[in-house]
Amino acid sequence: MKHEDEVDRIIADWSTARPDLDLAPLAVFSRLWRITKHLDRARAHAFERSGLASWEFDVLAVLRRGGEPFRQSTKVLVQQTMVSSGTMTNRIDRMVDRGLVLRLTDPNDGRGVLVEMTPLGLTLVDAAMTRLSDSEERLLGGLARAERDRLSVLLRRLALSVDRFEPEPLPSDGEQ
Repeated sequence: MKHEDEVDRIIADWSTARPDLDLAPLAVFSRLWRITKHLDRARAHAFERSGLASWEFDVLAVLRRGGEPFRQSTKVLVQQTMVSSGTMTNRIDRMVDRGLVLRLTDPNDGRGVLVEMTPLGLTLVDAAMTRLSDSEERLLGGLARAERDRLSVLLRRLALSVDRFEPEPLPSDGEQ
């Protein structure tokens, strides 16, 4: 069985071209990048088959995970989907038009808005989640349970490390 992948070939080429560099990070992040491309396609397909855009799934998933009555403030939706409040307002408008959610006035704050999932939204998000789970299971099919568990632990550690990282700001147009 062949154990090399495209990243191994890329690293070998870079090792020849730039032997002065430590390419260990490239081995990790290039693989993550390639896996992400496959995962993005699998997720988009699962959501599309369920009649949802990926951003609609994101919003509905927050509502679904919160439990009955499947209602959250826009503030919670913004925080958990990591989009701006303006983007969320636009998304909610579009989802109301599709009959996936209702916009309600917050009884505890007359200026606040609550978003509640409709029965149609619940049906679609549950179908999408089932398809997503099945699809991701197929993607992980080459790993034993113990390997998956170990990978999950390592990826959590990596995610926590990356979350602490603040990228350097890009130079403005006038800087070199």
